[in-house]
Amino acid sequence: MIAPVGLLLLFLAACHTDPKNPSASDKSTVIKKLQAEVNKKPDSVGVRLLLVNALDEAGNYKDAIAQMDSLLKKDSANYGLWFRKGQLLQTAKDTPGAISSFTNALKVYASPDGMLWLANLLAETKNPDALLLCKQVYDMRLGKEYMAHCDFIAGVFYSRSGNKKVAQQLFDRCINDSYTYTAAYLEKGFISFDDKKFAEALKIFQTASAVNNTDPQAYYWQARCFEAMNNKTNAITNYQKALALDKNLSEAAEGLKRLQ
Repeated sequence: MIAPVGLLLLFLAACHTDPKNPSASDKSTVIKKLQAEVNKKPDSVGVRLLLVNALDEAGNYKDAIAQMDSLLKKDSANYGLWFRKGQLLQTAKDTPGAISSFTNALKVYASPDGMLWLANLLAETKNPDALLLCKQVYDMRLGKEYMAHCDFIAGVFYSRSGNKKVAQQLFDRCINDSYTYTAAYLEKGFISFDDKKFAEALKIFQTASAVNNTDPQAYYWQARCFEAMNNKTNAITNYQKALALDKNLSEAAEGLKRLQ
């Protein structure tokens, strides 16, 4: 199964597949220029963060994290720096490192957004501390958007922990507070798909694409459902739609290869 899409507020990574993005050579040129600026102005936090963003965009997480470490050596009590490092580590799929960085950020400033980022990672690892963080944010009564995030993360925790009934209830509550919360529809669909209820899952994924017609995973999972139901034509169509939105979605390409 494709990794869960996670919170809407967690769509942090730049889209490396967007044809409007700079080419690899252009990115390399930008990085070299910014590195030269950092060498000239090693104490400039702004320039170094621009370099971090450029390295992140290029997928060079190791060097981007090294730059963040350099900044944190001089300012270890900076919430924003720990938070940004956590983002980088999460994108680099270093979950323990990301959890550590977000935890350090919250020691400096217990922001609700920081709590949610950390809770999301903890939920994926079936750590019940995710529920405690969600409750703290929920009790702040910051509005339906935050309530939806809390319910979504709690739903992820219960889904990963095998309590599908509670997970479904929380995803439904999330959607009630935020009808266009695509991630919640997808998570609901994953549960039905894993239970081999393909027709039911298909309806959920179709609703996901209706509320957000630019999400490639919504079409990918429709294709998976059609394929499971031996509907080759519609499976191919939806794999193609997914690839049109994300040309690097290898699972969709593999699906087409199987069927064509």
